[in-house]
Amino acid sequence: MARVKFGGFLAPHHPIGEHPMLQLRSDIAFAKRLDELGYDEFWVGEHHSTGWEVIASPELFLAAVAEHTHRIRLGTGVVSLPYHHPFNVAQRMVQLDHMSGGRVIFGSGPGALPSDAYMLGIDPMVQRDRQDEAIGVIKRLFAGERVTHESDWFTLRDARLQLFPLQEDMPFAVASQISPSGMTLAGKYGAGVLSIGSMSSAGLFALPTQWSFAEEAAAKHGQTVDRRNWRVVMTWHIAETREEARAQAREGLMRWHNEYNVGTLMRPGAVAYGSPDEAVDKTAFADGAASVIGTPDDLVANIRRLQEISGGFGTVIGFAHDWANRENTLRSWDLVARYVIPEVNGLLDGYRTSRQHVIDHRESFERAGQAIMHKIMSNDRAAAALAETRRAATATTGGHTPDLDKEKSK
Repeated sequence: MARVKFGGFLAPHHPIGEHPMLQLRSDIAFAKRLDELGYDEFWVGEHHSTGWEVIASPELFLAAVAEHTHRIRLGTGVVSLPYHHPFNVAQRMVQLDHMSGGRVIFGSGPGALPSDAYMLGIDPMVQRDRQDEAIGVIKRLFAGERVTHESDWFTLRDARLQLFPLQEDMPFAVASQISPSGMTLAGKYGAGVLSIGSMSSAGLFALPTQWSFAEEAAAKHGQTVDRRNWRVVMTWHIAETREEARAQAREGLMRWHNEYNVGTLMRPGAVAYGSPDEAVDKTAFADGAASVIGTPDDLVANIRRLQEISGGFGTVIGFAHDWANRENTLRSWDLVARYVIPEVNGLLDGYRTSRQHVIDHRESFERAGQAIMHKIMSNDRAAAALAETRRAATATTGGHTPDLDKEKSK
């Protein structure tokens, strides 16, 4: 596998209480910081209810992010296709691609929140079929075709985009949880995958089987899928020590789980935690835990474990949350960029090899010091100055600083 890319996924999951205007500005600033730290991708979701996930249009939000960033790729994570006319989705994505300078990844899904579909009068049983149908139409529109299509939920008559994507081939990605539908759809269209189910223990260990669904569907439809286009979503909070990470994340983690996952979404099988310490222990330290609350080394080990379990993937996507306060949250992402990304991708191997080579071959480099010592000792004033320097315990940093004691012992 090539080097692993890293990104962030902002659903968002924000506790109710902060001014919405300031929260949105803070989210834009977060994306800007990820760009500055060298992250590869930034994903934003679409939701219309629950009070915690408040970005209704990922395209609109990412257009603002594009003005504050330079190189990070911008993914819709995801556009819920059954909620929209496919022609309008295609037009918005094309416009965003131009406004961002060709940095868009088109991620789609069937719609994650039943409460959203209910408000729009959409039967959950038809959502995945509608996503499939919409992707097929959008790909044709991106290719410049003039499309006529009659459906039970939208109509196109001799429709053709008047502006096409800036990218020659805009990347597609499909959201996948534990069911096979997302992976199967990715295989059908040769698209990438955004595995959101990997945030749970069940989803984590289902990853190898999940990828097989994509490969089987690709073979059936004459497509190919590439693990480099497989994005696996993980949750973490990182600090310099495990103790600090626990202390920083415990209260917010408990609130997120109890108030949102249990109290609002009422996720099947989810049980409220009795204390912040229980929240941390069961989230990050139980057998098979899918989350990391600890140090950069802990996250490195977990990513390598996930690579082994899954068989390999192309991008690690960190799930953004408010377990810790804003300062410690940003520090967590900073630590990942500074210590986890280079370790996972072997960016420090050359440094370590060079250092060890110098240690192992020290005797071979002593001639440089001998040359300097020869010049010093041939000049009485220079020799006296060197002796005085040593008595004053003045620090020297040169790798070939002459060893006066060794010279005198000859």
